[in-house]
Amino acid sequence: MAIIDEIIKFNNEFVEEKRYIPYISERLPKKKLAILSCMDTRLTHLLPAALNLKNGEAKIITNAGALVTHPFGSVMRSLLVAVYGMSVRDIMVIGHTDCGMENLDLQSLVKKMEQCGIFPDKVNICECNTDLHKWLRGFDNTNMSVTASVDMIKKHPLMPKDITVRGFVMDINTGGLSEV
Repeated sequence: MAIIDEIIKFNNEFVEEKRYIPYISERLPKKKLAILSCMDTRLTHLLPAALNLKNGEAKIITNAGALVTHPFGSVMRSLLVAVYGMSVRDIMVIGHTDCGMENLDLQSLVKKMEQCGIFPDKVNICECNTDLHKWLRGFDNTNMSVTASVDMIKKHPLMPKDITVRGFVMDINTGGLSEV
Protein backbone atom coordinates (compact mmCIF):
# COMPACT_ATOMS: atom_id res chain seq x y z
CA MET A 1 0.00 0.00 0.00
CA ALA A 2 1.37 3.43 -0.95
CA ILE A 3 1.96 5.92 1.86
CA ILE A 4 -0.82 8.23 0.63
CA ASP A 5 -3.28 5.33 0.67
CA GLU A 6 -2.22 4.50 4.24
CA ILE A 7 -2.74 8.14 5.23
CA ILE A 8 -6.22 8.23 3.64
CA LYS A 9 -7.17 5.01 5.44
CA PHE A 10 -5.98 6.44 8.76
CA ASN A 11 -7.79 9.72 8.08
CA ASN A 12 -11.10 7.95 7.50
CA GLU A 13 -10.73 6.18 10.86
CA PHE A 14 -9.65 9.44 12.55
CA VAL A 15 -12.83 11.17 11.38
CA GLU A 16 -15.15 8.21 12.07
CA GLU A 17 -13.81 7.91 15.62
CA LYS A 18 -14.05 11.70 16.17
CA ARG A 19 -10.39 11.95 17.18
CA TYR A 20 -10.40 15.49 15.78
CA ILE A 21 -12.35 16.89 18.74
CA PRO A 22 -9.27 17.90 20.84
CA TYR A 23 -7.99 19.94 17.88
CA ILE A 24 -11.06 22.10 17.29
CA SER A 25 -10.12 25.76 17.66
CA GLU A 26 -10.97 29.22 16.40
CA ARG A 27 -9.74 30.50 13.05
CA LEU A 28 -7.96 33.50 14.58
CA PRO A 29 -4.75 32.84 16.55
CA LYS A 30 -5.48 33.27 20.28
CA LYS A 31 -2.02 34.69 21.00
CA LYS A 32 -2.13 37.07 18.00
CA LEU A 33 1.17 35.55 16.93
CA ALA A 34 2.56 34.49 13.56
CA ILE A 35 5.70 32.39 13.24
CA LEU A 36 7.76 31.97 10.10
CA SER A 37 9.87 28.86 10.47
CA CYS A 38 11.57 26.19 8.45
CA MET A 39 9.75 23.22 6.94
CA ASP A 40 12.26 20.84 8.58
CA THR A 41 10.30 17.83 9.84
CA ARG A 42 12.25 17.87 13.10
CA LEU A 43 10.39 21.08 13.99
CA THR A 44 6.87 19.72 13.45
CA HIS A 45 6.35 18.88 17.12
CA LEU A 46 9.47 20.44 18.66
CA LEU A 47 8.70 24.06 17.74
CA PRO A 48 5.19 24.29 19.27
CA ALA A 49 6.26 22.23 22.30
CA ALA A 50 9.36 24.39 22.94
CA LEU A 51 7.23 27.56 22.67
CA ASN A 52 4.31 26.22 24.73
CA LEU A 53 1.91 26.70 21.83
CA LYS A 54 -1.32 24.79 21.56
CA ASN A 55 -3.47 24.27 18.48
CA GLY A 56 -5.11 27.53 17.46
CA GLU A 57 -2.77 29.85 19.36
CA ALA A 58 -0.46 30.93 16.51
CA LYS A 59 -0.28 31.00 12.73
CA ILE A 60 2.75 28.96 11.72
CA ILE A 61 4.07 29.53 8.22
CA THR A 62 6.83 27.23 7.01
CA ASN A 63 9.11 27.12 4.03
CA ALA A 64 12.62 25.95 3.21
CA GLY A 65 14.94 27.88 5.53
CA ALA A 66 12.36 30.23 7.08
CA LEU A 67 13.22 32.66 4.29
CA VAL A 68 11.46 35.76 3.04
CA THR A 69 13.03 35.86 -0.42
CA HIS A 70 10.78 38.41 -2.09
CA PRO A 71 8.85 41.36 -0.66
CA PHE A 72 5.80 40.39 -2.73
CA GLY A 73 6.07 36.61 -2.51
CA SER A 74 3.76 34.15 -0.80
CA VAL A 75 5.46 34.34 2.62
CA MET A 76 5.07 38.10 2.85
CA ARG A 77 1.49 37.81 1.59
CA SER A 78 0.73 35.27 4.32
CA LEU A 79 2.22 37.52 7.00
CA LEU A 80 0.24 40.52 5.79
CA VAL A 81 -2.97 38.46 5.75
CA ALA A 82 -2.16 37.33 9.30
CA VAL A 83 -1.69 40.94 10.43
CA TYR A 84 -4.67 42.52 8.66
CA GLY A 85 -7.07 39.60 8.47
CA MET A 86 -6.29 37.64 11.63
CA SER A 87 -5.30 40.30 14.18
CA VAL A 88 -1.66 39.19 14.50
CA ARG A 89 0.43 41.70 16.47
CA ASP A 90 3.70 39.78 16.90
CA ILE A 91 5.83 37.94 14.34
CA MET A 92 8.67 35.55 15.12
CA VAL A 93 11.11 34.41 12.44
CA ILE A 94 12.68 31.18 13.66
CA GLY A 95 15.56 29.55 11.82
CA HIS A 96 17.34 26.55 13.30
CA THR A 97 20.70 24.90 13.68
CA ASP A 98 21.70 22.18 11.20
CA CYS A 99 19.40 23.61 8.52
CA GLY A 100 19.54 21.98 5.11
CA MET A 101 19.35 25.39 3.44
CA GLU A 102 22.64 26.46 4.97
CA ASN A 103 25.31 26.09 2.30
CA LEU A 104 22.79 24.56 -0.12
CA ASP A 105 24.52 23.50 -3.32
CA LEU A 106 22.46 24.60 -6.34
CA GLN A 107 24.56 22.55 -8.76
CA SER A 108 23.81 19.42 -6.73
CA LEU A 109 20.09 20.19 -6.91
CA VAL A 110 20.27 20.70 -10.67
CA LYS A 111 22.09 17.35 -11.05
CA LYS A 112 19.34 15.65 -9.04
CA MET A 113 16.75 17.31 -11.28
CA GLU A 114 18.53 15.91 -14.32
CA GLN A 115 18.62 12.43 -12.72
CA CYS A 116 14.83 12.69 -12.34
CA GLY A 117 14.37 13.49 -16.03
CA ILE A 118 14.39 17.30 -15.84
CA PHE A 119 16.73 18.01 -18.70
CA PRO A 120 18.95 21.08 -19.07
CA ASP A 121 16.64 22.66 -21.64
CA LYS A 122 13.89 22.84 -18.97
CA VAL A 123 16.33 24.30 -16.46
CA ASN A 124 17.32 26.87 -19.09
CA ILE A 125 13.65 27.76 -19.69
CA CYS A 126 13.25 28.35 -15.95
CA GLU A 127 16.35 30.52 -15.91
CA CYS A 128 14.80 32.67 -18.63
CA ASN A 129 11.85 33.38 -16.30
CA THR A 130 13.70 33.72 -13.00
CA ASP A 131 17.20 33.74 -11.57
CA LEU A 132 17.42 30.11 -10.39
CA HIS A 133 20.50 30.91 -8.30
CA LYS A 134 18.51 33.49 -6.38
CA TRP A 135 15.22 31.56 -6.31
CA LEU A 136 16.69 28.23 -5.13
CA ARG A 137 19.39 29.78 -3.02
CA GLY A 138 20.22 28.78 0.48
CA PHE A 139 22.33 30.83 2.83
CA ASP A 140 25.79 30.81 4.35
CA ASN A 141 24.85 31.80 7.90
CA THR A 142 21.57 31.09 9.71
CA ASN A 143 21.79 34.17 11.96
CA MET A 144 22.34 36.46 8.98
CA SER A 145 19.51 34.77 7.07
CA VAL A 146 17.06 35.26 9.95
CA THR A 147 18.19 38.88 10.29
CA ALA A 148 17.62 39.49 6.56
CA SER A 149 14.09 38.03 6.75
CA VAL A 150 13.27 40.11 9.85
CA ASP A 151 14.54 43.24 8.10
CA MET A 152 12.48 42.56 4.97
CA ILE A 153 9.34 42.10 7.06
CA LYS A 154 9.95 45.21 9.18
CA LYS A 155 10.75 47.40 6.18
CA HIS A 156 7.87 46.19 4.02
CA PRO A 157 5.79 49.19 2.91
CA LEU A 158 2.54 47.45 3.87
CA MET A 159 3.67 46.22 7.31
CA PRO A 160 2.42 48.44 10.15
CA LYS A 161 5.25 49.91 12.23
CA ASP A 162 3.62 48.84 15.51
CA ILE A 163 3.93 45.11 14.72
CA THR A 164 6.69 43.43 16.72
CA VAL A 165 9.04 41.39 14.51
CA ARG A 166 11.89 39.47 16.12
CA GLY A 167 14.27 36.78 14.91
CA PHE A 168 15.56 33.65 16.59
CA VAL A 169 17.57 30.51 15.92
CA MET A 170 16.28 27.33 17.54
CA ASP A 171 18.64 24.58 18.60
CA ILE A 172 17.30 21.61 16.61
CA ASN A 173 18.22 19.20 19.42
CA THR A 174 17.00 21.04 22.52
CA GLY A 175 14.43 23.54 21.23
CA GLY A 176 16.37 26.36 22.91
CA LEU A 177 15.99 29.80 21.32
CA SER A 178 18.74 32.36 20.73
CA GLU A 179 17.64 35.81 19.62
CA VAL A 180 19.51 37.33 16.68
